[in-house]
Amino acid sequence: MFSALRQNFSAAMLAQLAVELLWLILAGMAVMHVASQMPSPARVLVVPSLVFAITIMTLNGAFGIYRRGEHVSPSAYALRLLLAPAIGVPAAYIVANVLPGGDILQEQMLLIVLFGIGGLLLVRHALLLPLITTLLPHRVLVLGTGPEARLVEASLASAHPPGLRLVGFYPLEKVTESVVAPNQVVNGGGGPLSKTVADLGVNEVIVAVRQQRGGVLPLRALLDCRLAGVEITDLARFFERVHGKVPIELLKVSWLIYGNGYRQGWARTVVKRTFDLVAATSLLVLTFPVMAVTAAAILLETGAPVIYRQARVGYRGRTFTVFKFRSMAHDAERGGQARWAVARDPRVTRIGRVIRRLRIDELPQLFNVLRGEMSFVGPRPERPEFVEMLTGQIPFYAVRHSVKPGLTGWAQVRYSYGATVEQSVRKLEYDLYYVKNHTLALDVLILLETVRVVLLGEGAR
Repeated sequence: MFSALRQNFSAAMLAQLAVELLWLILAGMAVMHVASQMPSPARVLVVPSLVFAITIMTLNGAFGIYRRGEHVSPSAYALRLLLAPAIGVPAAYIVANVLPGGDILQEQMLLIVLFGIGGLLLVRHALLLPLITTLLPHRVLVLGTGPEARLVEASLASAHPPGLRLVGFYPLEKVTESVVAPNQVVNGGGGPLSKTVADLGVNEVIVAVRQQRGGVLPLRALLDCRLAGVEITDLARFFERVHGKVPIELLKVSWLIYGNGYRQGWARTVVKRTFDLVAATSLLVLTFPVMAVTAAAILLETGAPVIYRQARVGYRGRTFTVFKFRSMAHDAERGGQARWAVARDPRVTRIGRVIRRLRIDELPQLFNVLRGEMSFVGPRPERPEFVEMLTGQIPFYAVRHSVKPGLTGWAQVRYSYGATVEQSVRKLEYDLYYVKNHTLALDVLILLETVRVVLLGEGAR
């Protein structure tokens, strides 16, 4: 397992990305060289081919093509496969105007798409993924046989990382409960854990035991495995790595205190603030026509006010006023009682349904970003009434206020809208991951995935 820019990548994932990038570059160069009436040297063709490949792969990532830990239907997967090139191809075509050899890329774009992207699907599913599973296996042994072990098994089944193979579950002497299939329990002929690990060629041991006191864990055996180069992973780090979240029920204060991350230094602050100012200003200029039309539409349907002001809890628990385009009726909250939005909420106006689905109602919050009350990326700010309730019911809820709230966030691109305490718990699991791991690279990834969320209308209420 490799770590880059605070994100974890398996050898199999890196191999997949490298091969797919190389395929798109070579496919683009080959098509342009063969199809051109006047073939150009490779040095002229490599730059436009590289730009095309990076554009397509970046959008593949934004639309979740490489994401593990998420189950999507075949139709949803096919839609994502279509949307990525639908945006990426025009973008690459426009950028080609300023590239050396870009005119050749534009002339042969149709062939490059058919051969490059069409061939990529064949290479990925018929050749690359089967080869990775065979040549780069990552063999995992789960320590424990209880409910936590079954949870790990289900998580691995849903994540289906390329090359990963679950070799079985190793029972513990002091934990008699077993909820996994008996034929998947291994004991190495009664031998010690280190021998079982060696005999099975295990690369990683996942410690799936919640209560670890009282001599439950074979610490000496785990140390021997670690010294032999085997990766040892606890439950919190397993879910953080595989699913990009931290389950509240598995979280301990020690994980927050001793865990890596939480980078809040001046350099990170300056970079994030500079990014916020540039991005917010640019987006305000680009979306001004959309905002003007939206304001006029709201006035025509339900009259003034156009902007809705609401108190929200932000950085370090401070309250500020958030701005949104009004998407609900004037009497949406009779008596001043705070209510979560629900699916097909009757309070939402006709214009409101459109702008909420496309997230246009959030655009006035760009002014909150410019004022420094919000960031472009961060946990979504919640209302004081809900914060008070959720803080009392959900452990570690206040941790999300250690960074500025954002227009979009990790929870927004990885989970649907939360309108219950249970759903707020699930969202907090993603917020905690962001608080711990936030970097500029993760912010950019979230912004790219936000494109998918907006285009597909995910989580809109």
